[in-house]
Amino acid sequence: MTDAASSTSELMDSIYRTQRHIYDLTRKYYLLGRDRLIRELAPPEDGCVLEVGCGTGRNLIKAARRYPRARFYGIDISEAMLEKARAEIMRAGFAHRIELARADAASFEAHSLFGRSDFDRVFFSYSLSMIPQWRDALGQGFSATGPGGRLLVVDFGMQQRLPAWFRRLLMWWLKQFHVAPRAELGAAIDTLGKGRTQELYGDYARIAEVVR
Repeated sequence: MTDAASSTSELMDSIYRTQRHIYDLTRKYYLLGRDRLIRELAPPEDGCVLEVGCGTGRNLIKAARRYPRARFYGIDISEAMLEKARAEIMRAGFAHRIELARADAASFEAHSLFGRSDFDRVFFSYSLSMIPQWRDALGQGFSATGPGGRLLVVDFGMQQRLPAWFRRLLMWWLKQFHVAPRAELGAAIDTLGKGRTQELYGDYARIAEVVR
């Protein structure tokens, strides 16, 4: 890893070394749109899916249940989160179908990590808002998407149609965890190819997709 990536890894570990134990319980109330993204993945039979910034493995486990013939892969820069994810995946009985690796989202090499260069689906679920070099990460994810495959993103929006007090409170809360919503997400998606970006819940969240 580069010095910048190592610094980010240390920061994420410091934040989530304790938080990882309550992360899924607390985040389920405000990381909206994750299950919709999983429903929209729809990988081909015997397809392969990569999550960039897989955290505790929650999304990978849900997707593995929904798509029993697909194989799943996940990367994260935080070893603390990966330890939690491995334990949860083992407990769920999916260790044979979900493979994890520690890597920097902005510069990972899929083939060296997993022995494959591309995937039928690549997705980011509330991770771009935590990645300093998020545009690079988005480009890396798109590069890892195979021909005819799809890259999907769900993350915080800019809360443009929600009360100002709510927006201020949410932005303050997110800042405590080094989370920054990406106002330019739609424009970044459009630079990759023919994509779509949709605002959800008064722009509380945004979901985006681009086909390779």
